[in-house]
Amino acid sequence: MKVIAEKDRIILVGKAWEIKAKLKEYSLTYSTVKEWIDANR
Repeated sequence: MKVIAEKDRIILVGKAWEIKAKLKEYSLTYSTVKEWIDANR
């Protein structure tokens, strides 16, 4: 499972169940993907 955070995008690489689990984990911290991207700038 890889999470690549770039300036204007987030790339998740892995199996479907791994990506779903990682998105659920990040949803506890960030309510939207835009917040997640802005936090990585």
